[in-house]
Amino acid sequence: YRRLHTKETQLSKFNQTEIKAMLGSYTKVLFVRDPFHRLIATFLQGMGINPSFSSFVQEVLDGGMHRGGVAWKPLVSLCRPCLIQYDYVVMFGFLRQELGHLLRRAGLPAGSLLPELTDSQVQWTYRWLSEQMFSELSAQQKKQLSRFYRWDLAAFLFSSSFLSE
Repeated sequence: YRRLHTKETQLSKFNQTEIKAMLGSYTKVLFVRDPFHRLIATFLQGMGINPSFSSFVQEVLDGGMHRGGVAWKPLVSLCRPCLIQYDYVVMFGFLRQELGHLLRRAGLPAGSLLPELTDSQVQWTYRWLSEQMFSELSAQQKKQLSRFYRWDLAAFLFSSSFLSE
């Protein structure tokens, strides 16, 4: 939708008719990741200034939706999957398989364009990290996190998420 598209323009700056026309002209891909894994990755990347994972989680919970960083805000508040009909939803942990399918559907040679991804190693590592980090949290923090991410857990199939247990 060339007439209105610029790098700096946000979708919210357009009226409903323009938004519908623009979204209809693009292939929309949404990349999703287990919210607990997003928290772990953010903590490990040093975005949290707290010395422990439990303190970092408490900072996230205390900040809530208003002061939260994009790295840990619920996906449904960022990507609006109920309002935007995405053509593809790609789940972290299955990137190689899903990106290959996406590239083939777009008519591109999947093998030569994909980086070497080892999905099974990523899944195993995050399962181990999740167990370690989850054990640091209080029962109240676990309950609050599950509530904080309830809409993400309902919208996407994170079947092995510690937050849905």
